[in-house]
Amino acid sequence: MHYSVGAIIEKDGKYLLIDRVNPPPGFAGLAGHIDEDENEITALLREVQEESGLRVVRHRLLFEEELDWNRCSKGVGIHYWYVFECDVEGGISQNARETKSIGWYSPDEMRGLTLEPVWKYWFDKRGVL
Repeated sequence: MHYSVGAIIEKDGKYLLIDRVNPPPGFAGLAGHIDEDENEITALLREVQEESGLRVVRHRLLFEEELDWNRCSKGVGIHYWYVFECDVEGGISQNARETKSIGWYSPDEMRGLTLEPVWKYWFDKRGVL
């Protein structure tokens, strides 16, 4: 099992999504695995900064759940997730090593995108889609 964090970041009715360079394919919120020497908060702050250049100024845990169907590029099929709602500051800086694109999308626009299955799950659970 891997442990992962995710950030749901909303501003003016739009959500920050990336299209990852590495699998799994599809648009997603900012997310990643928790490293061995980290807790979920440290990993959240690191992943948001690495993938967007933004700094988390407030966070609130929305979901904490084990998903036995969430496969990652490392071949692991079970992930224990911590998903946070985050307020951020700063300007977006795309990390080309991590993302093909980054941008703000309304729920209507999101419905037209191919979302990573786990992110479709989180946005459905949050009532966004």
